[in-house]
Amino acid sequence: MEPFTRVSSVAAVLTMPNVDTDRIVPAKFLHNPRSAGYGQFLFRDLRLDADGNERPDFVLNQTPYRSARILIADANFGCGSSREAAVWALYGFGIRTVIASSFGDIFFENSFKNGLLPAVLPEAELLRLRAAVAADPLALLQVDLEQQTVSLSSGEVFRFEVDAFKRNSLLLGLDDIGVTLQHEGAIDAFERQRKVQTPWL
Repeated sequence: MEPFTRVSSVAAVLTMPNVDTDRIVPAKFLHNPRSAGYGQFLFRDLRLDADGNERPDFVLNQTPYRSARILIADANFGCGSSREAAVWALYGFGIRTVIASSFGDIFFENSFKNGLLPAVLPEAELLRLRAAVAADPLALLQVDLEQQTVSLSSGEVFRFEVDAFKRNSLLLGLDDIGVTLQHEGAIDAFERQRKVQTPWL
């Protein structure tokens, strides 16, 4: 998993509350392996019409947001089903962090396990952030996980909180397996001792 320290990018704004995981990646694409590249399925029914043509009014089809690495969303982003593929689709498209006032619980947990930072800001601060981006759409934002901040080019800074364990894992680029392998030496020592103490197992 790629470590996350900080990212600077223009921010794409999606002003839709309760965006569920089926909107993020429709169920009809879930038979594909992750290696197929889930970025192509991100917001498929919002980004593309029935013939596969881009909808010009959708933010991620507009320059420069095609390459945005930051998505400013609305309340309860990632609600609905538990599909991990929703995070794969965002990450595969190039988005490294989603800023919202709240997230679906399972989506929130899956994000940290797959290298995506879900940053929670209070609703009032999120509205101020959106207003600042609307006033200067091409301005770069910086999201810094070490400092737990979202910084505007104007100098205004918003703070978010992240659980210390999740923060450290994301900074180091460790998923659940990676965290476990940090203790590989202790695990091997335990297994060797167990074989001596219980050779019948």
